[in-house]
Amino acid sequence: MADTTAETWLTQEAFDRLTSELEHLSGQGRAEIAHKIELAREEGDLKENGGYHAAKEEQGKIEARIRQLTSLLRNANVGNPPDDGVVEPGMLVTAKISGEKSTFVVGSREIAGDSDLDVYSEKSPLGMAIMGHKEGDTVSYTAPNGKEISVELLSVKTYSF
Repeated sequence: MADTTAETWLTQEAFDRLTSELEHLSGQGRAEIAHKIELAREEGDLKENGGYHAAKEEQGKIEARIRQLTSLLRNANVGNPPDDGVVEPGMLVTAKISGEKSTFVVGSREIAGDSDLDVYSEKSPLGMAIMGHKEGDTVSYTAPNGKEISVELLSVKTYSF
């Protein structure tokens, strides 16, 4: 089972956006799905009631997202890490990975929101390989397919939205 108590770095914008989503799901979202379930229940036989089963499934997804957001926000570190050129959660990294230049943020996917920004968890193979390293360092890691991949850190800066 995944460690859900780990601290997660979030920008203030991401924290505010996720807090708003949690408030909506916990209040209006729950009320809306309860209403859908009640309407479907009134249709009769629950065994063959597709609307009822779909609403119950949606309710399960909402409750799972509420648990995820609650844990994430409870353990969030909001703000910017120091701009010291060392890779840690919240840093925007430009690297040459197997010869290809790539720019991404290290941390939770939630910080990127709806943007197209690539985000790699610090627990991913790439993230684990570069954590604690500095601009100018070259490291390597073994990809899930067994291939050894070289990473040259070109730039490491604090990510700001």
